[in-house]
Amino acid sequence: VQLQASGGGLVQTGGSLRLSCAASEGIASNGAMAWFRQAPGKEREFVAASRWSGSYDRYADSVKGRFTISKDKAKNTVYLQMNSLESEDTAVYYCAASRYGVIVSQLRESGAYHHWGQGTQLTVSS
Repeated sequence: VQLQASGGGLVQTGGSLRLSCAASEGIASNGAMAWFRQAPGKEREFVAASRWSGSYDRYADSVKGRFTISKDKAKNTVYLQMNSLESEDTAVYYCAASRYGVIVSQLRESGAYHHWGQGTQLTVSS
């Protein structure tokens, strides 16, 4: 499975941006897609995830209420709408996917995902 992420860029503090990630193959109902990010000098961290069936969306506490993950199953695409952006959101954002077998309790774990995109840079400037 290839993942193509897009939508990163430079935005001012308080602004909004939407990331997209398209998978080259379909995601099964028990699969999931997610976003992780890695800031300079920091470890990669979980941002948001969505299981392909049911209303199982998960968010990191740092983005809850500001970011929204959504999906278009027909397009095998997941989106990350980011509002009220802060300088701390500056990072490379990575899309991740697992076509099958992601249980809800694993959604925040990077090890649950078998496929990763190339990353897209988000820079939030004041």
